[in-house]
Amino acid sequence: MSLNTQIFIAALLGVVVGCVLRLYPDTTLFSNSIYGLSIMSSIFIGCLKMLLVPLIFTSIVVGVASLESGKQLGKVWKVTLMCSFTTMSLSLILGLTCAHIFEVGKGMDVTLFKHAMDQYHSPAQSLDTSSFITNFIQNTLINPFKAFSDGNVLSVVVFAMLIGLALVYGGKKFQNIRTFNEEFFNLVMMVVSWVMKLAPFGIFALLAKLIAKEDLSVLSRLAEFAAIVTGTTLFHGLIVLPLLLWIFGKMSPWKFFKGARLALITAFATSSSSATMPLSMKCAQENLGVRPKITGFVIPLGSHLNMDGTALYEAAAALFVANLIGLDLSLTQQIIVCLTAMIASLGAPGIPSAGMVTMIMVLQSVGLPAEAIAILLPIDRVLDTVRTMVNVEGDMMVSVVVDRYTKDEDVDHLPTKEVTSA
Repeated sequence: MSLNTQIFIAALLGVVVGCVLRLYPDTTLFSNSIYGLSIMSSIFIGCLKMLLVPLIFTSIVVGVASLESGKQLGKVWKVTLMCSFTTMSLSLILGLTCAHIFEVGKGMDVTLFKHAMDQYHSPAQSLDTSSFITNFIQNTLINPFKAFSDGNVLSVVVFAMLIGLALVYGGKKFQNIRTFNEEFFNLVMMVVSWVMKLAPFGIFALLAKLIAKEDLSVLSRLAEFAAIVTGTTLFHGLIVLPLLLWIFGKMSPWKFFKGARLALITAFATSSSSATMPLSMKCAQENLGVRPKITGFVIPLGSHLNMDGTALYEAAAALFVANLIGLDLSLTQQIIVCLTAMIASLGAPGIPSAGMVTMIMVLQSVGLPAEAIAILLPIDRVLDTVRTMVNVEGDMMVSVVVDRYTKDEDVDHLPTKEVTSA
């Protein structure tokens, strides 16, 4: 049985068990069941939080270090970076704008996370903007070992990016350290795959406890959020990206989707941009006419750097959770959410469900409890299919634009990376 099927069955069982427990409030059965579910969910959430810092650190170090050829590529690198930053910024703005327009989660009073919120004091709630920025910098640029022990993810991110840049500019001098980080990243990913096997049990426990203790209207809000995020992500993938491609890449959306359909369908089915990468390169080269040297650089880079769907989802999800628990995020906090979502998407491995680990990073960046991911887990795998498809679409779209704005001499020193036909 696939993990997707297990998670789906676990979610259904969680809803059923939660509804049954609602029939027996203030009983020993209810209290004992909630206690057992709390232990089960705490183990799962604890494992995710345990992996957060090592996953973020190693993935960002490896991701930034993999950009080494960028310092030698000149125009190719600049166009790729500009395109990726533009499309991801537009996706973040679109996600937050739609979340504000539809006010997802407003009016609810979810008490399940009240204890976690009572222990948190947001600096933004007591400081003006300038003081908050100063306080934010002082709490981000700190001793990295203290950041590791405290779970200060933003500080860890900054340190990881600096280490990655040092590996880029150090070149072969730090090859052993680069290799160590790559191997440690693979090791962490192996542990992540083990934790994902606990996902059905964790989702069952979290959802059962949520249904048993909260108003059932939270499910309708969750369905509303899923519909809005799916619609927003599809709008970005069907309108925004094709429009940018038509304007800057001079390619019709019809030709693009016809040529890219195999990779997009595979991304939707597998929820893995990494697994889809060979097909993405094949479609870009054979159907869209992109030079092999461009696809060999842009598409692997995009699997780390250009993840529009993931950034959009994580920013909108943070606002949704904040609305659910009655926390109004200031403009400064929303900017932090955008920046963190962008960085988190950089550190999100291209495998199914691993994004839920980086989702915790986005929540904690503005003081939202990691336990709030319980609300998002039942729909995460469904939404993952759509956002992965948009991530892959963005990679191929950027490759077309880069191919149009660069010449052969810009990439002559790169090895040709052609893919064989299936």
